[in-house]
Amino acid sequence: MKLELDGVSFPLAHFDLDVTARLSSITTGIFGPSGAGKTSLLEAIAGLRRPRRGRIVLDDRVFDDGDVHVPARHRRIGYVPQENALFPHMSVLRNIRYGAADAPVYECVRVVEIEHLLARRVTTLSGGEQKRVALARALVTAPRLLLLDEPLAGLDRALHGRILDYLRRIRDELRVAMLYVTHDPEELAGIAEETVVLERGRVVAVGKTAEVAGRPIISPGGP
Repeated sequence: MKLELDGVSFPLAHFDLDVTARLSSITTGIFGPSGAGKTSLLEAIAGLRRPRRGRIVLDDRVFDDGDVHVPARHRRIGYVPQENALFPHMSVLRNIRYGAADAPVYECVRVVEIEHLLARRVTTLSGGEQKRVALARALVTAPRLLLLDEPLAGLDRALHGRILDYLRRIRDELRVAMLYVTHDPEELAGIAEETVVLERGRVVAVGKTAEVAGRPIISPGGP
């Protein structure tokens, strides 16, 4: 994966997001305190939020640049938000196929081990099972990039290692590049090769995860 973010900027509640970074690892962490702009950056990359200015390029395809803005549905980017955004009235299989009715699902279902859940409604699933369904739904469209926003949020510690195992399988078996948002350096150490550190909408460090994710971070209201 080659992702170019050049002056990607738009206003947030208390400051402007303004990000420049060039990323090339198959798994990159986006690290920083709550309210630093991590989710907003993912939304811009996904095409859900249009930058006021700046350039976003993935593998030489321009998504945003001045008058250019490729809609989210044409970017082939999978996005798993914090709340999973599953449809409670649908079965697991229908959730996975939503928006990609003709796509093959077997490989995605196999990797996250939910074959036995396909006929169930998502309201009957545990938090960890719902997370795996959300991952399968994002993967079924064969994304060029998978955006993960706090994928372990709300899960107990016993599930953390298991979900990380599934994410590593997605990375290693399906060769899907990922951006992984978190404020937990232990999570990054288990999945991300490089990390971008955000503070109040700005990049303050980029480098190998072991070198940058453990640095002190300020609170959103800090100096």
